[in-house]
Amino acid sequence: MKKAFCMIAVALLLVGQGVFAQSKVYDNLSLPSKILKGDRKFAVYLPPNYEASQRSYPVLYLLHGAGDDQTGWVQFGEVQHIADKAFAEGKATPMIIVMPDANTGQRGYANDPKNEWRYEDFFFQELMPYIEKNYRTKPEKRFRAIAGLSMGGGGTFTYALRRPELFSSACPLSAATGPMNLEMTKATLKRAKPEVEYTDAEVDAYYKRQSVLELINAVPDDKKKAVRWYIDCGDDDFLYEGNSLVHIAMKKKEIPHEFRIHDGGHTWTYWRRALPEVLGFISDAFHQY
Repeated sequence: MKKAFCMIAVALLLVGQGVFAQSKVYDNLSLPSKILKGDRKFAVYLPPNYEASQRSYPVLYLLHGAGDDQTGWVQFGEVQHIADKAFAEGKATPMIIVMPDANTGQRGYANDPKNEWRYEDFFFQELMPYIEKNYRTKPEKRFRAIAGLSMGGGGTFTYALRRPELFSSACPLSAATGPMNLEMTKATLKRAKPEVEYTDAEVDAYYKRQSVLELINAVPDDKKKAVRWYIDCGDDDFLYEGNSLVHIAMKKKEIPHEFRIHDGGHTWTYWRRALPEVLGFISDAFHQY
């Protein structure tokens, strides 16, 4: 009886100290958006001990692909299990992971050519400030990272290339790399909204904002090392060519980056395997580099 009592007492002490605290995932949260004229959903992963401590944490913005929403990385990417394991094994530092919905209203992370649907503005002007106000994040660049798959990989590229002052690390996975030229831009826009007519100026501006190769070529010399890059794509992925061209462009531009090609295609199996490496890579910046 005495032994059982002691075991219970120890267990209660450990619980009180947060040793048994679990991570939490909330995948149906929302915030109001004036820019997008409605509520926008997002999911958030809170690391173990978050609710039991007053500590502030680094934050990773983790973007989903086309056809998914804020629940994609939760349901199919198994982000909670993978993050818990990486943190418990010391392969990554505990962090908050924010997963916004970019599949409602219009699909994608960009402002449209006419600036009528301004998702990118929402992300930087409303979502990020909301997260930093309502969660215990470390708001400095060093403690902020971005990653994503497919369409979300494209968002990762464009956001970090155009706003290198905001992210310490960027990790596009199997990324869409945007239009290769103006003709492809026109065709893509026409396919998405055949009823809309765009001016040449609108198409040109959109191309320069959304083409990863154009953005890489425009990086100033003093910004080449502003972001730590980890780029990963499967050898059987239909986006392999675009990612390879980005790698070559970065090499020519002398932008430091890690480029990984592994066996696999455009699948959740591939991205689940890649996520621990992403968490470890961005943790290097969260610690010190």
